[in-house]
Amino acid sequence: MQSFTLGAGLAALAFWGFIAAVVVSGVWFDIRKREAQHETVRRIVESGKPIDEELMDKLLSLGSGKSQRLDRNFKITGLIMLPVAVGLVIFGMIMGTAYPQVQLPLLAAAALVACIGLGFLLTANIAGRWYKSDQDSSSNVI
Repeated sequence: MQSFTLGAGLAALAFWGFIAAVVVSGVWFDIRKREAQHETVRRIVESGKPIDEELMDKLLSLGSGKSQRLDRNFKITGLIMLPVAVGLVIFGMIMGTAYPQVQLPLLAAAALVACIGLGFLLTANIAGRWYKSDQDSSSNVI
């Protein structure tokens, strides 16, 4: 059994502390954005101006992500993940020359990242078809 040093424990604590800070800051940012939206709507209502439905939909959809197309987000994510996988392969080959025991795990991690990237690209293709079929069906109605 291995004994871990104080440095290893502090490194693990720092890693999980960073993950917690990222999550908390993301939640805090979303809460602040939603509060700003509500404040904008409240000021419009207090001013006594008439509120049309289109303006209200625009204001409420800005922070909810409804204005973004998922197929584009999936494609961008997939196009980022594939070079990361290539980088992990290169890193695994280089590290494998000095430490042969780390080469296979790094290549497996690269394969996993590549599969995730390909999955995002496939999902982008499927979601793009949904947007196209929605546009075709809405253009037939008019």
